Amino acid sequence: MAKFPWKKHNRNSMMEAVALCAVGAEKIVSNELRKLELKVIESGFGKIRFNAELEGLYRALMGLRAADRVLLEIAFFEALDFDALFEGVRQQAWEEYIPPKMGLRVVKVRSNRSKLAAETSIQAVVHKAAAERLCIKRGISRLPEPSKEKFSSQYHDEAELRIYVEKDRVSVLLDLSGEPLFKRKYRSRGGEAPLRETTAAAIILHSGWRRKFPLYDPFCGSGTIAIEAAMYAWNIAPGIGRHFALEQLLPGDKKTERKVREEYLQKVDFTHLVRIGGSDSESGIIAAANTNMEQAVALGMNALGQGEGSHNDKRPSFMPLFEVLPMEKADPKDMTEGFIITNPPYGRRLGDAESAERTYAEMEQLARHFPGWKLALITDHPGFESFFGKKADSCREITNGAIRSYLYQYEKL
Repeated sequence: MAKFPWKKHNRNSMMEAVALCAVGAEKIVSNELRKLELKVIESGFGKIRFNAELEGLYRALMGLRAADRVLLEIAFFEALDFDALFEGVRQQAWEEYIPPKMGLRVVKVRSNRSKLAAETSIQAVVHKAAAERLCIKRGISRLPEPSKEKFSSQYHDEAELRIYVEKDRVSVLLDLSGEPLFKRKYRSRGGEAPLRETTAAAIILHSGWRRKFPLYDPFCGSGTIAIEAAMYAWNIAPGIGRHFALEQLLPGDKKTERKVREEYLQKVDFTHLVRIGGSDSESGIIAAANTNMEQAVALGMNALGQGEGSHNDKRPSFMPLFEVLPMEKADPKDMTEGFIITNPPYGRRLGDAESAERTYAEMEQLARHFPGWKLALITDHPGFESFFGKKADSCREITNGAIRSYLYQYEKL
């Protein structure tokens, strides 16, 4: 049942893991995993299954830009009733994953086309089975209760499980991320409805943008798209400045973590020229965007040991800045080609549908100001093209958090 059991004596054991992402970003995450030299097994609805050794798990946690979580698949088995579910979970060697002072929580259950459909009951049975196994192995009567104190994101006092039941096959997943991976640690201030960092990264990668091209966001908000582009251009791994739940789990290994983190640190390179900018109509939003950009750069600078005086020759050759400017006055500054990648305000996020539609019609001015540029934008409006006045060269569905959205791409304005 457990296809890749953990071996304490062998850090090179091959394991099966799952990367969760926005629906519509599966191809992007699969490509990222392959670039990390990890074998993709299959890709499904917001989930990509892959093989990795422990080092590969750390590479995925720190390096994936468009994935929301990385989880370890503890077991995959058939369960037609609750007895089979209970036994399948209880047989797993939970004591090899979860340390003695840590509790256990089933945070999410999803069931589709399966005899086991009651998600709250599945949650209760899985928790009972895993807890029973742990209590027997530890010689205790009950698992530790979670602390009521507010710990930092570096500490996790409960292991978190996610259960997916598809066509009567149960996937038992142990979360290795802790806080979701879109928590990059650079955003101290956001707009009214900020775009997820992982969704922004997926849009950038979908668009085909490379650092040799200018990039402009005329609805920059808190700066997420421009910041993700800058981190990509400078090779700043998105997880370079944060911690993960894996650190507290038994498979975690500080030596392996340090090795992978150091490899990512060596790749940070601020010598690349980047021409990235953005604007918005409100000064408060622009102040937040500039603060967030500074903190993103600080992640890379701290990684390079700037505080200790090392790598002082490696500094940004150009610091992307945001300015207060309405969309209709956006200016390419004599650059004849580039990418506009943006997240214009839309009805379900900000304001009402009519206001959003007026904005889409006004965006026609971008075609006059940025002739020859490519355009990629995300919105929840399926009729964007009719208001913008031009049919997109491609349109694909992608989720932004829980919002079903659309990524429209224009090869030339």
